[in-house]
Amino acid sequence: MDTAPARLSPILVVGRSGQLATALGRADRSDIHCRGRPDIDFDRPETLAAAFAALSPALVVNAAAWTAVDAAESDPEGAARANRDGPALLARLCAERGIPLIHVSTDYVFDGTKGAPYVESDPISPRTVYGRSKAEGERAILAAHGRAIILRTAWVYSPYGRNFVRTMLNAGVKTPVLRVVGDQLGNPTSADDLADAILAIIDRIGRTGWRDDYAGLFHAAGSGETTWHGLAVAALREAAKAGQPMPEVLAIGTADWPTPAARPQDSRLDCTRLRDVFGIRLPDWRDGVARSVARLMAVPAA
Repeated sequence: MDTAPARLSPILVVGRSGQLATALGRADRSDIHCRGRPDIDFDRPETLAAAFAALSPALVVNAAAWTAVDAAESDPEGAARANRDGPALLARLCAERGIPLIHVSTDYVFDGTKGAPYVESDPISPRTVYGRSKAEGERAILAAHGRAIILRTAWVYSPYGRNFVRTMLNAGVKTPVLRVVGDQLGNPTSADDLADAILAIIDRIGRTGWRDDYAGLFHAAGSGETTWHGLAVAALREAAKAGQPMPEVLAIGTADWPTPAARPQDSRLDCTRLRDVFGIRLPDWRDGVARSVARLMAVPAA
């Protein structure tokens, strides 16, 4: 018979205003403590040690990152501080205390040329400053701490903050015809579903204690796959159910929408290891879109 998990407490979530940190903070759990700027700031390393001393966490989740992919191209040092140096320090602080660290990484560590979903053991080959900074962060964390779990995710959306789904809904109100890239493949991921997966991992560790097979790289993305065009159409159709006008959505090629940072053409992630080790499979991305859009249509945008 399943018993209630013996919770690790307190849990320090590094990050406060991002999509994942917001989703974790909204969980009905008194053991979750979200800390962001100015309390924790990767540009001021001394704040990390102070936060550890004040809270004495039993486990840390790093939900903070530089995620402005295009802006990273013109500020590689800033991206490195946020995505490599800060997480490396977090890993060292966790290692000193013997506590687990859950860190969130990205599909951008891959170049998108495999032509099939990536598994954790596939070679990485990031094509952008953002991707390289996240790959360097992965390496630094794994070198510093044997009780680190790295979750690579992709195409995160939610009812909170800035993200592709919210952008499409806003654009759909103003523009009768939208042009959206239709030749890049990936796994859209609800921040709420990713937060649920992280909490399930934490509770699993609390129940079983640390196990060596918990360490290392895992892929954690929404089930199923689509293109940015497919994601836009799905979100706008959900909004249309609530009365928003449905625009025409035209599929265009990557070459028709140039960006400073190259996007992986096909960054689908195989999440089998997450299921095999932790018994977790994130819901279908369409379900997450339906839930996110329903909340966005019910509550005025922040």
